[in-house]
Amino acid sequence: MGNKDSIVICRCEEVTYGQLRKTANQHQCTARELKLRTRAGMGFCGGRTCRLTLDSIIESVIPNVSPSEIPLKYQPPVRPVTFGTVGEKQ
Repeated sequence: MGNKDSIVICRCEEVTYGQLRKTANQHQCTARELKLRTRAGMGFCGGRTCRLTLDSIIESVIPNVSPSEIPLKYQPPVRPVTFGTVGEKQ
């Protein structure tokens, strides 16, 4: 792939590397803001596949940021359940 900006980082929300870099540079945002502005990390996997890249983008945009200042958390995927299963009486 020749153009790095077109690489999809968040597969769940289809957010590209270019969108993430542009948003981070434009707004000088924290990891949480970047997540809210782009929806990266808010998909079905809960950021388990794209979080490391999000962290590295923030580290490159905001100098001297430590990993503990990046307040993103992992959300385990939720398994879909039918209403019938939820409403069953034991």
